[in-house]
Amino acid sequence: MKFKDYYASLGLERGASEADIKKAYRKLAHKYHPDVSKQSDAEQRFKEISEAYQTLKDPDKRAAYDRLGTHAPGEEFHPPPDWGRQYSGRDAGFENIDLADLFADLAAGRSRHPGQGARSAFRGEDFELRLSISLAQAYHGALIDLDLSMPDYDSEGRLVRVPRAFKVRIPKGATDGQRLRLPGKGGRGFNGGPDGDLYLTVALQPHPIYRVAGHDLYLDLPLSPWEAALGTTVEVPTPGGNVQLKVPQGTQTGHSLRLAGRGLPRPKEGSGDLHAVVRIFNPRTLSEREQELYRQLASASAYQPRAQLLEEARREN
Repeated sequence: MKFKDYYASLGLERGASEADIKKAYRKLAHKYHPDVSKQSDAEQRFKEISEAYQTLKDPDKRAAYDRLGTHAPGEEFHPPPDWGRQYSGRDAGFENIDLADLFADLAAGRSRHPGQGARSAFRGEDFELRLSISLAQAYHGALIDLDLSMPDYDSEGRLVRVPRAFKVRIPKGATDGQRLRLPGKGGRGFNGGPDGDLYLTVALQPHPIYRVAGHDLYLDLPLSPWEAALGTTVEVPTPGGNVQLKVPQGTQTGHSLRLAGRGLPRPKEGSGDLHAVVRIFNPRTLSEREQELYRQLASASAYQPRAQLLEEARREN
């Protein structure tokens, strides 16, 4: 039999706690799940991670695994004397069996002989996936069809992949990083145990106009120099439709104008805000008339935009 280091597969030491094992599995399963990972070895790594977790999460199977001792991954080894009679009911015949099959047999043996081992039913494992949604889906809410290929165990305890389809309701105002729980949609329970849960981590797709911060939205608002100087009312897009925004006289570039309640809906009541960040743009080309007017403005204006800059530099020098 070839040894598999289940602790190393999860990046853990042998003394890891149950919480450490669960945390490591969730992190690695999220990273290597074939439905979200782009790495070439994702499916094989996910299989190794799942196999390790199936053994180490169960106290009885973990104790049996620990009694096998420490060996190099892939090294041929034999279980200690009496290991088979104590845990799997075997007296010999370990040469041509895979370690994963051995532990599947161990679990099956316990279900056939309820007196052996502390448990006969096992809860299915929890899975975590990244769910990419648009800003419009986050704003309005949505019902999404999710088709996945998920790991499962056949009647003999072997790891296989099976298609699973779900409908996922995205709540209004879902935010980036929010976790959605689908009870009972994770791994199948074993020996009559309950199914695990599926956790979806929301990832908002980049938007060409809006930047998202929680339930607040930000956009850049282009203004001409005269609009910023004289003040005006402009039309501004929001996820709920265009609105009119008053720009005060003398508005400076970088100034944020707030549209209350025009951001993403909050879970219970109300909504975040939309912040229009002013960006002043000069025309790239000017007609003769426009140039003349600018020259007249330059001649008539006493405004010195660099006065403070020069004064501060003078003080420092």
